[in-house]
Amino acid sequence: MLEKPIRLEDLQLENWPNVILWAAPVMFLLVFIEWGISLYQKRDAYNTKDFLAASTIGLVNVGISAAIKMLTFGVAIFCYNISPFQIPPTWWSYLLCFIGIDFARYWAHRVAHEQRFWWATHITHHNSSKYNLSVSFRLGWTQHIKIVFFIPVMLMGFDPFVFFICHQIAVLYQFWIHTEYITKLHPVIEYIFTTPSHHRVHHASDAHYLDKNYGSTLIIWDRMFGTFMPEAERPNYGITKPVTSYNPIYLVFHEWRDIISDLGKSKSPKEAWQILFGKPGDEVIKNREMKEREEIRIKEEKKVLPVNEKDPELIMEK
Repeated sequence: MLEKPIRLEDLQLENWPNVILWAAPVMFLLVFIEWGISLYQKRDAYNTKDFLAASTIGLVNVGISAAIKMLTFGVAIFCYNISPFQIPPTWWSYLLCFIGIDFARYWAHRVAHEQRFWWATHITHHNSSKYNLSVSFRLGWTQHIKIVFFIPVMLMGFDPFVFFICHQIAVLYQFWIHTEYITKLHPVIEYIFTTPSHHRVHHASDAHYLDKNYGSTLIIWDRMFGTFMPEAERPNYGITKPVTSYNPIYLVFHEWRDIISDLGKSKSPKEAWQILFGKPGDEVIKNREMKEREEIRIKEEKKVLPVNEKDPELIMEK
């Protein structure tokens, strides 16, 4: 732990480069180029309403990030100050920090697909039936709470500036993999890094493609933990229960609304826990209600059975 803890004002955040903000004009330019190419080739890659929804979601998300900037850096500084050791900002610390962040991103991403509460923070990124560069803008407004997954990396003692730069690069990397115009790259690249081919599988709604390829920059985590799948046939994109709205507010909050509705119908703490942290699509309330209806049906059938069908042993004794 630092003898003299650093303070927020010591960081001089106003002088730190905002890599994502600098890249934004280039990103939008590439989106319009891809859109233009798809129109020229008469490919159904873009939908105007879908693009506007994605852009709105992305712009609001940038505003939210700016609004909670001090809170985010406050967490980073707190972790740095209480860390038992500090890693100096050298070239190798950037590399080590980036790998640590990418490992944390893999598990944050995986949990966001395996637990419904976290899925609600992430579903916005998947509820488009299109797959193009603008999909990278669709980041849920509640996804910032996933900072908890990165606290272990912060506690490793990386300089806050190093963590900030590495995190921005990791986020920026996600942009280019959201396209169908890049097929497959050199086998060495495909083996180590997450590519558009890998990420297309991840965005698929096809049953055999579900819950695969969580890697952000490195695909080696998926290979290590058994969640890797190569791309074969062209995926069908979106979620298993498609949404038909282009309203950004609906696209961000529809899963939260459904969770709250299910919690209101829950009958026990155990059921509430299953609703929040069970797998998305478990249909806890629906399955319980079906079971209850089946039990009622069986009871009703028993009431109308003849006496000899109700208790054959009693008939034999008589």
